[in-house]
Amino acid sequence: MKLLHPKHLALLFLLLALGTLVGCHRDKKLPFRLTDVSGHMPDLDFKLTDDHGKPVTGTDYRGKVVVLYFGYTHCPDVCPLTMAQLHVVMQRLGPLADKARILFVSVDPTRDTPPVMHAYVNAFDPRAVGLTGDPRDIEALSKRYRSAYTREPDGKDGNYEVSHSSAMYVFDSKGAARVLATPADSQDDLVHDLHLLLDNGNPS
Repeated sequence: MKLLHPKHLALLFLLLALGTLVGCHRDKKLPFRLTDVSGHMPDLDFKLTDDHGKPVTGTDYRGKVVVLYFGYTHCPDVCPLTMAQLHVVMQRLGPLADKARILFVSVDPTRDTPPVMHAYVNAFDPRAVGLTGDPRDIEALSKRYRSAYTREPDGKDGNYEVSHSSAMYVFDSKGAARVLATPADSQDDLVHDLHLLLDNGNPS
């Protein structure tokens, strides 16, 4: 049997050691407080229009930690409350919040045009982006993350409401889904988990 040269043997040990370190890094789990969905939901991916009227995709937000939320500007209660809470969360994150984005996806694209969305999201937080687009694309994105919404019948005045899921989906800077939050979860827990992703290089 041919023995390895000492230099080759040293190189082999080095490669094995590096492989072990890489494996440990890959398997490292962050101590999230919210529901950990890492590896259980698809990456951030869509083709919509932002509140400036510009076509955007999920890859346009790589490099940012993203909070994705489905709602609409005529929502009477849950949406404004959620957006107000997210604004407070961003304030609590301090300078780290500049590396985060709130993506508010409209489930009412008929009324939520880019200018309407722009005025709405900017009333809450400068790091919020309104997204609208073709109803089929919005429906596909909703199904991608197991969200749901239904337009209610028109009222006597012609107005209507849209019943929708209220979950918030958090993605790391590489676009990987990491945690799921609901309005019932504490603000402290959301701040904690976002801080982990923003302050740890966003490992996926």
